[in-house]
Amino acid sequence: MMLTIDLYDETEQLDEPIISNVEKLLKHAAEEEAITQESELSVTFVTNDRIRKLNSEYREMDRATDVISFALEDKVEGEMEIVYDDTPVLLGDIIISVEKAREQAEDYGHSFMRELGFLAVHGFLHLLGYDHMNDEDEKEMFTRQESILDSFGLKRS
Repeated sequence: MMLTIDLYDETEQLDEPIISNVEKLLKHAAEEEAITQESELSVTFVTNDRIRKLNSEYREMDRATDVISFALEDKVEGEMEIVYDDTPVLLGDIIISVEKAREQAEDYGHSFMRELGFLAVHGFLHLLGYDHMNDEDEKEMFTRQESILDSFGLKRS
């Protein structure tokens, strides 16, 4: 499995070890999810103001949120799937608010890295098609998140 991750810190607040740890966590998540096809995604760390603008533009919610995912290869019902053998799967983009991650880490009483990891895995699972629109799907997604975070060593404190 080859997962290529482009990481961008628009806030310039994160140091290299934190960014590297998020990358390792997402590669671990891909292994845990048994992703075998070459795939690509991007993660961008932004301010509350930037994520508020994205949330307003794409979700019509004019407020800051913690994470937004944009899946690039969502298949629409009835749509024909085009498959290229040597082309990586473009999973999409994960946008994370560093400010929200810091706030929530403090609110929940765990480390900033644990919260950043939680948000990254949450966004990643959305790119893979997980959702939490009903109780059953929410239980499945959140159980999967916790399992991935625990196996990586980012357990709840």
